[in-house]
Amino acid sequence: MDWLDPVRFLRGTAWLDGDRPVRADPADLARLPWDIAERAALPIGVRIEFAAGPGTRAVQLRYRAAVPERTDPLAGLRHCFALWHGTRFVGETCAAPVAESTVTLPLPPGGGVFTVHLPEGQAPVPLALRALGGELSAAPDRPRWLVHGDSITEGWWSTRPALSWPATVGRNLGLDTVNLGFAGGARGELALAEQLARLPGELITLAFGTNCWSRVPATADWLYATVRAFVGLVRRGHPDTPLLVVSPVLRPAAERRRNALGATLAELRGAMERAGRDLAAEGDGHLLVLPGGPLLAPEHLADGLHPDDRGHARIAAAVTEALRPHVPSPGGR
Repeated sequence: MDWLDPVRFLRGTAWLDGDRPVRADPADLARLPWDIAERAALPIGVRIEFAAGPGTRAVQLRYRAAVPERTDPLAGLRHCFALWHGTRFVGETCAAPVAESTVTLPLPPGGGVFTVHLPEGQAPVPLALRALGGELSAAPDRPRWLVHGDSITEGWWSTRPALSWPATVGRNLGLDTVNLGFAGGARGELALAEQLARLPGELITLAFGTNCWSRVPATADWLYATVRAFVGLVRRGHPDTPLLVVSPVLRPAAERRRNALGATLAELRGAMERAGRDLAAEGDGHLLVLPGGPLLAPEHLADGLHPDDRGHARIAAAVTEALRPHVPSPGGR
């Protein structure tokens, strides 16, 4: 089979900057803090999805990606590609880490719809793909879910990209997850709310707040007003889209400790939940609130802040339950 343009096989893509999938509007970067613009260049959550015929033995993917330093003890694992069939993990294939290469992913017999999770941290750019011994076609479209948050949403401390809580929810509910999590960011940046308003999507989740405790300290009153403003701007583009607000998960060191402006994380969490509940009571019938505090215990945190794989799975289970009644059917898009 001839090489195919990868664009129609890409999922989880917010914007393209040339041939690079990116997670912030390339025409609107000047209004974003530098750290968010930098994280947005990484294609977190971007996947290749395809339908393979029953005779297809493997798929080949040509790509370019950053090359890890020679001193990196995990250099041999930096260019690994994970293959999933629905909610079932099929296998992982690792390529030698060079700037441009081709990886061959064996497929199980029988065909079907498959997802390839890319080595996100190496900023991979898919260049072309083709089938070996059969046919490939683009996977069916799924309802798009826009997920905005911080490093926890980005998937930090999950051992594989496919095990982050947004990726798991997407598999559980058959969604095209667009991961707009930014490590160190998600501090209520209103320019991002306006970008979210311009993106097509059938579901939206906002899961931020922990970086408002220390990285850029906020008061509870400020966060309450900011959540209302953020949601208001998103609603300009998505007036009736189901929108789930998830407040910060457990962070033991911050729960009762006051930040530079005198707020504890527990107070910030309460302000975020109160803003969501008030907006719903004022007439936003499509807004939901999921309290994040009870979702994790200390043993689910890898470093006192970020969840491990078990923690990501627990968040995913709660978000799945909250969103399930609101998932549109693919044919209803």
